[in-house]
Parts: sequence; C-alpha cells; structure tokens
Amino acid sequence: MAEGPHERWGSQLEYLLSCLGYAVGIGNIWRFPYLCYRNGGGAFLIPYFLTLFLCGIPLVYLETTLGQFASAGCISVFNINPLFKGAGYATVVLNIIATVYFSTIMAYPILYMYHSFSSPLPWQNCGNSWNTEKCTEITEVTNASNGSITTPEDEFFHIRLLRMSSTINEIGDIVWPVFWCNVICWVVVYLCICNGVKSVGKIVYFTVSFPYIVLCILFIRGVTLPGAWQGIKFYILPDWEQLKNPKVWADAATQLFYSLGPGWGGLVSMASFNRFHYRNLRSSIIIPLVNSGTSIWAGFVVFSVLGFAAERAGVPVGQVATAGPGLAFITYPAAVSMMPAPNFFALAFFTMLFFLGIDTMFVTIEAVIAGVVDESPKLKERKGLVTFLTCLVTFCLSIICNTEGGLHVIGLLDSHVAIACVPIVCLLEVIAAVYTYGPKKLSQDVLFMTGEPLNRFWICQWRYIVPIILIVVLASTLPEASGLAGWCVALSSVSLIPIYAAAVIYKSKGTFLERIRESIQPNKQWGPAYVETRRRWMASKRENNMAVFLNELDNFA
Repeated sequence: MAEGPHERWGSQLEYLLSCLGYAVGIGNIWRFPYLCYRNGGGAFLIPYFLTLFLCGIPLVYLETTLGQFASAGCISVFNINPLFKGAGYATVVLNIIATVYFSTIMAYPILYMYHSFSSPLPWQNCGNSWNTEKCTEITEVTNASNGSITTPEDEFFHIRLLRMSSTINEIGDIVWPVFWCNVICWVVVYLCICNGVKSVGKIVYFTVSFPYIVLCILFIRGVTLPGAWQGIKFYILPDWEQLKNPKVWADAATQLFYSLGPGWGGLVSMASFNRFHYRNLRSSIIIPLVNSGTSIWAGFVVFSVLGFAAERAGVPVGQVATAGPGLAFITYPAAVSMMPAPNFFALAFFTMLFFLGIDTMFVTIEAVIAGVVDESPKLKERKGLVTFLTCLVTFCLSIICNTEGGLHVIGLLDSHVAIACVPIVCLLEVIAAVYTYGPKKLSQDVLFMTGEPLNRFWICQWRYIVPIILIVVLASTLPEASGLAGWCVALSSVSLIPIYAAAVIYKSKGTFLERIRESIQPNKQWGPAYVETRRRWMASKRENNMAVFLNELDNFA
C-alpha cells in the first residue's frame, strides 16, 4: 500500500490526452501504413480490428483497472500476485532499453528541423560534398530498386547526418550533431516531467493536439497532389488472398502491442494517477479506437505523398514505399522535396514526428519512475531527484546510439527488446488478475471502485480469448530473434521474471507446492492506496464474505 498522498491528474482529460500521446506515436506514421499495404491493403484491417476488439481493448481495460484500483505502478501492481512481481522489474528494464535508443531516434527530427531552414533542402540534389558517385536524383531513376545507385536523401541521412559505419562491429566515434540533439531531447523531457503528472498533464494539451493539426495540413496537401490517389489506391486496395497467410494475422497483433502499449507499464502508471472512483471503461475503449483511427488516417497522409513521388519518378508506388526510419527520414523527405514550399512541409513533418515521439518518452520515463517510487515509498519525498537521476543515467546509456554505428545498435534493440517481454508480461497480468486472484474478487473490486458491475464479456475475454492470442503472438515473434546479441537483448528483461519468482519461493515456508500457493496470493500491500478508501474496501470484503457464508448456510439448511 502506498504511503503518503499519491499524485493525481488535474482533470480526467489530462489522463486521456496523456494515454493518447503515449499510444499514438511514430509507429503510427512509419510502421502501420507499410504493414497495411504489405499485408493486403484494406484486407489487413480485418485481422487488425479483430485483434483490437478481442485482445487490444480488453488488455487496455485490464491494465488501467489494476493500476487505478491499486494506485500502483508497473512493479507494485503485481502485489496482486507476488510470484509474478519479476514481470514488473522486467517492464522497468524494458522501458529503460527502449528509451535508450528511442531518445536518439527523437534526435533525428531535430536535425532535420534545423536543416529544413536551408534553401534548397540539403537532400534535394546530389551536388553536395558528402555525395558519392552512386548518387542519383529520384527524377532520373528508372529502377529505384537498383542496388548500384543511391538517392540524395539516402546519402544525406546515412552519410551526412549519421556518418553511418558499415556494420554494428564498427561503433566508431560519437557523431556530435546527433549527440547534442540527443541532449536537447533529454533536456526537454526532463523539464516536462520534473514536476510529475502536474507538468505532464498541462503539456500534453499542446504536444498531443499539435501533431493532429499537422496531419490535417499534410492530408489536405497530400490528397491534392498529382498521383496522390494512385498511392491511396495502392494503400487500401484489398488483397483478400493475404488473409490466408498466418503472418498477416501475427503482424496485426504485433502492431497493436507496439502501438497501444499493453505490457509496457505506461498504461498502468498513467491510470494509477486517476481518481479512485473514475469510471475508466469508456476511456479504455476511446484510446485504442483513436489510436487505430490515427494509424489508418496517417496511412492516407503517407501514401498520398508517396503516390505523388512515384508519379514524378515514373516508378510504381511499391518501389518508393518502405517501413521504419527509412520511410520517415528518406522516402518522405524525398517526396516533400518535390512539393511546392518544400521547406514549410519538411519543417511541419519533422516537428510533428518530434512531438509524436516526445509524448511517448514522457510516459515511458514516468512508467520507470512511478514503478520505482511506488515500490520504495521512502523515495516519494525525493521523486525530483529520482527523475533527474533516471534521465541522466538513461541519457548516458543512450550515447552509444549517438555513434557512427548507432543506427545498427538502434536496429538491434528495436527489433528484439519487446518480442519476448511484452506478450509474457501481458500473459502474467491476465493470469494474476483472472486466474489466481479470481474473477469474483476482481468483479467485486471493480464494482467497489466504479460503482458499476464488471460485465461477464470482459471476464470471458481475459480468461479464454486474450491468453490464446498472447501465446500465438509470442510463438510468432520469438523466431524473429537472431544471433547471440539479439537473444541477449530479448531475454535481458524477461529473465528477471524466473529469477524473482525463484527468490520469492525460496523465502517462503513449507513444501514446494505450499510455497507456490502462498506466493500467488495477494500480499498485504495489495488494495487501494488511501487509508480511508482501503478501510471501506476491507469492510466491503467482509460484508461480501458474510453474505456468501449466510447464503451457503441457507442452502445447507
């Protein structure tokens, strides 16, 4: 049980905006549109929305319910089942690793914003000192997939900005412009979260709404460009045969986990700052729906511009469509450079990317801090110092991503950090809440907290459907791990789960089975954080137990 006053949102709108800022990120721009077109266009929306309703929304609702009820971060929420508490520590490690490389990705838009003031844009042509003999402007390309040539946008990103080495074994020197932009990113993050949710709750009004304004501008401009509808048609035209491919369904589920954020601890932490009696069901549905709608809308924005670029270059849309950093920092800048007023649209696009990413960083760092502070209540009085040290240490760790081999490190971490941890953490949350704690107790807690009974639909989802989907996702993503380094990254966080469980069992008393039975029961810290609320909750439990006893006595009579 938490000690002392727990932070609260100034209003529930702040909570909703913070969760939207966390869920809606760069992946909505550079990952979802590419997955959609690659996996059957409009047909991909069928597995995507099925997974959303069968797994995504139920997990968001479960995590926000547990976090709000216990006013607990990603570690303390596992007081509901201490045997699984290692999953909370795994989540902290997961977020630290993710922030290490993600902060450097956030440095790239700052660099591009700076260069967007140059006229002409430095990536518009091949006549620069950093360009090689292979450099060929896109308007001259007859086969964009020809490996013997490179584009000015590609060389600007990899050679001019990153001075990228050939392999991950060549880390090289620090790229100082990237380093200083990384410093700027961390200063912004620290200043925004130094006062906890009080400052974050006010800042998200701007950082969440601004990207939507820019998306509107880019959408209107994009659909009015020549060739735009060719790109949109390429994006949404359904290929129903793709639905027979199991990987399409796995990609849909994986995208939801990366985008919505269940299993990362952010949703639990944000919900822990809610008023205890807040009815969180509606927001738990709104957040995933807005997130998914933004992903689909971003696809129209991206592919309208890619259609324009393909028409100008005289190549099929598929040859200019890429995923990940390549879409954000090579393909889209190439398309923007062909548009009227390229400097304005380049600045707007990269500013939007920065704000999309910075919101995610707010919540990710806050999840780490809240997890640590909630587990060690004595640190509450020094939360400012904890915040500063967390940002400082994570910044120092991120310097390796500011080197010439940094993009290789980012690729390694990004492709492996969550493939094992996220589905396993989600699965343990479901087991802890529904199987060991029990649907009856959970339903009573929800009724006590919100004043509304828990619909059996959610229990059925959590008990039967969600675990199956999580196991399928885990089975489909684990084979993607490659090499010793990849497996080390994938297991670095999740390995804490069995280690902590072994320690808990060792400290318990009795036979092995007795120790396990004791360890999976909620400990004394589980429950509402505030003393008065906790007293009423305990009284409510005693009344329920007495009612059950009297009912059984009547049946026996």
